[in-house]
Amino acid sequence: MSYTALYRKFRPATFEDVKGQDHIVTTLKNQIRANRAGHAYLFCGTRGTGKTTIAKIFAKAVNCENPAEGSPCGECALCRAIAAGASMNVIEIDAASNNGVDNIREIVDEVTYSPAEGKYKVYIIDEVHMLSIGAFNALLKTLEEPPSYVIFILATTEVHKIPITILSRCQRYDFRRISIDTIAGRLKELTDKEQVQIEEKAVRYIAKTADGSMRDALSLLDQCIAFHFGQELTYDKVLDVLGAVDTEVFSRMLRIVLDGNVTGAIGLLEEIVIQGRELVQFIADFTWYLRNLLLLKTADGIEDIIDVSTENLERLKEEARMAEYDVIMRYIRVLSELSGQVRYAAQKRILIEMGLIKLCRPSMETDVQSLTDRIRQLEDKIEKGAFTVMAGMPMTEAAMTALEGQTALGKEKKEPAPLVAAVPEDIEHAVEKWSAIVGQAAMPMKAYLKTAYPSLSGDGSMLVVVEDGLPSDYFKEASHKEALERMISEFAGKEIKVTIQSTQQGKDPRDTFPDLTQVISQAINMEIEIEDMEE
Repeated sequence: MSYTALYRKFRPATFEDVKGQDHIVTTLKNQIRANRAGHAYLFCGTRGTGKTTIAKIFAKAVNCENPAEGSPCGECALCRAIAAGASMNVIEIDAASNNGVDNIREIVDEVTYSPAEGKYKVYIIDEVHMLSIGAFNALLKTLEEPPSYVIFILATTEVHKIPITILSRCQRYDFRRISIDTIAGRLKELTDKEQVQIEEKAVRYIAKTADGSMRDALSLLDQCIAFHFGQELTYDKVLDVLGAVDTEVFSRMLRIVLDGNVTGAIGLLEEIVIQGRELVQFIADFTWYLRNLLLLKTADGIEDIIDVSTENLERLKEEARMAEYDVIMRYIRVLSELSGQVRYAAQKRILIEMGLIKLCRPSMETDVQSLTDRIRQLEDKIEKGAFTVMAGMPMTEAAMTALEGQTALGKEKKEPAPLVAAVPEDIEHAVEKWSAIVGQAAMPMKAYLKTAYPSLSGDGSMLVVVEDGLPSDYFKEASHKEALERMISEFAGKEIKVTIQSTQQGKDPRDTFPDLTQVISQAINMEIEIEDMEE
């Protein structure tokens, strides 16, 4: 006798065997007991949640000769015939391959004939969303007013594709994703029947990987049993079969990324590839790991929801203290985007390497979360030891003072690299508020200042570089120049004299007169290097 897959072998035969859909089972059983069965049902939900299974049980129950509390007996001739697929009363149609108008017209013609045996003819149309618009229209009238002995059960995973005219004529039942606990309990029950030894940790991992689908869980279990036939299924063996990665690896990767260690992240990915792990699954599981971390950090009493072992929970709590909310959310966002890209990519590894580099280098992005992560990395570097500023980078007096004050107790600091002359403090204040100054100006000065920028002359006074032509002519008027000086002085909190410098045709003025707004920005976002400290 040929082997039967687990999901077929242990398909529920009665309502009592169905797991995770109690709200639907109870309603259907009550309808059968009260003889209030409807004429059209729509079963919708994700794959493997029991839609077709419950449809077949319902078909048996309405035709059963000896129903018990709304559930089929499974022993009468009609129940056995339906279970074996030999009954003329239950017609299963795959709409994916029978989606035309002609296919539906055949059904419409057939419903005029009463059942040869039993009470009802039950039409189960699977993947009904695949029907064409013409086919839906052909079914519409019959679906609304079928003969008293006909029941339609439509099943779909994409209910949003069903026309509203069809939806309004059906009783809709939404099938829920089955919980990890329910799937794990069912798997343990079946492995006991099959006399398969399996670790509890392995059972729960299969249940989590199934993502709410009982059928997927049974298929994964079948695969693991076949690969390690006659052996105990351990957690590590399940990981090997499914190409998954141990939780410890995610912890290592997170700590490496938090340190901004690109080399370490790429090296760990290399280990994962050499081990033959599935890269798409790695991204999905790493994202889930970060989700658990975020939940643990944001809410109290969340331990039961994240479903991890005691050992992993303690590690997660430690890492929750290491990472900020915004940083974790940025990681999840980047990995979620990466997950969608890598699934169908030809060069999965390269895309993942780019994603890891992006995690380690928040400077590659400009959103608020990335900026927060950059600040965190800079603070970490400052706390770990002395640092030097890259040569040629301008600094304010305040920044220079702060740099000079960064010394480690009991350790000798190396001499910093030479620095360029600092921008005068009063001018710096004015430059920092340059956009506000431009915004406050009245027309036409405002228009001319939008293309201008502040700079510094050789003697340390402030230059305002304007375009040649109308802007330069405008500021040649003493009153206009004085008005600009008053505005700048008000924002700087100190009287500042301004020199107007016009640009030269065909030359970039920034080559001669540096843009102070850029200089100040570079000083704020200066690159910091960690120097090795000697005892």
